Amino acid sequence: MRHVSCDIFVNRHILLMYISRVSGHRQASVAISKSIKRILPDAEVKSVNGFGHTFPVLEALINAWYMAVIRHAPQIWDRMYDNPKVVQRSARLRRFLNRSSHDKMDRLFAEFPADTVVCSQAFPCGMVADYKVARKKDIKVIGVLTDWAPHSYWIHEGVDIYVVPSEDTRERFIKKGVSPEKIRVLGIPIRYHFAEPVDRRAVQKDLGLDPAVATILVMGGGQGLGRMREAVTTLLRERLDLQIIVVCGSNQKLYRWLTGVQKTASQKLVVYDYASNIHELMTVSDLIVTKPGGMTTSECLAKGLPMVILDPLPGQEARNTDFLLEHGIAVHAHDIEDLAEEVDLLLRSPEKLAAMRSAAFAQGKPRAADDIATLVQGISR
Repeated sequence: MRHVSCDIFVNRHILLMYISRVSGHRQASVAISKSIKRILPDAEVKSVNGFGHTFPVLEALINAWYMAVIRHAPQIWDRMYDNPKVVQRSARLRRFLNRSSHDKMDRLFAEFPADTVVCSQAFPCGMVADYKVARKKDIKVIGVLTDWAPHSYWIHEGVDIYVVPSEDTRERFIKKGVSPEKIRVLGIPIRYHFAEPVDRRAVQKDLGLDPAVATILVMGGGQGLGRMREAVTTLLRERLDLQIIVVCGSNQKLYRWLTGVQKTASQKLVVYDYASNIHELMTVSDLIVTKPGGMTTSECLAKGLPMVILDPLPGQEARNTDFLLEHGIAVHAHDIEDLAEEVDLLLRSPEKLAAMRSAAFAQGKPRAADDIATLVQGISR
């Protein structure tokens, strides 16, 4: 890993803020935290669930509402996401919530006198930025985007720097009125393992995979969302010449079902609930079938892994899909019936797969967390 001299860095306090315990936002904060501790060993670092800390009851209600909408009426979220009318009409409510958090923020900063705050989600970013301006605090606020399309809820005068994943994202932010001088194209922060080489043959041997047979990785984020069961069933039913790795996350029902299927499957089937070696699983895979969450896609790009997108959520994931399709990194299986055909076509087209791998590597930024830590060092002196 790269190391940056920290001889002039003395006892700074850096606060990391995210939302939701099981989320890509938290994963991004963890990645940044580890890089800061490695690159800036004298820094004091604290991570806080910004929403849970200030409005714990409201966080639970909003999380429940969001999951219900996504599962039962996703078109509602699609209409709301970055809708200028919704942004405008919700401005008063957002100002009220921000101001209502100031007393708790006073106590938090009294206990932990942070001079730099790094936020991996828009709500705590706006909250801290508002607190900074209203209380006239000398705090540097960095907003780190974890999706490929920016939305207007990020924008606040108190934010000093925005870290974005791509030049496309940078241009969209500029069109929304953000000064170019405030934007850094550093990538989505992921675990440092994704920047390190992996012995592909050794991992294949450990997992009992045949190096001569294509390997498909199936994932649905940390919660195992989407039609993963149907995806695996389709791939097995078509009896394609492939082997399958599935990571179920917290979806225990899916995990139990798959461990049963393993016993009778005609193809090699490797099943995980949670996996700490995603970087290895991606290294041995030729293709991934997945939902296009920001963290997962960033990890795929770091590993040059072509994607078949299935069931993108409206809003951020739909826009992530647009980005991946525009850059030739992914194909979109619009229905479960199309999945096996899309996979088969790609496996029969090594030239297209190679082009998709090159396109993924071109957009990948596996050292984003280290680069963000270096940025923090520079503005925290």
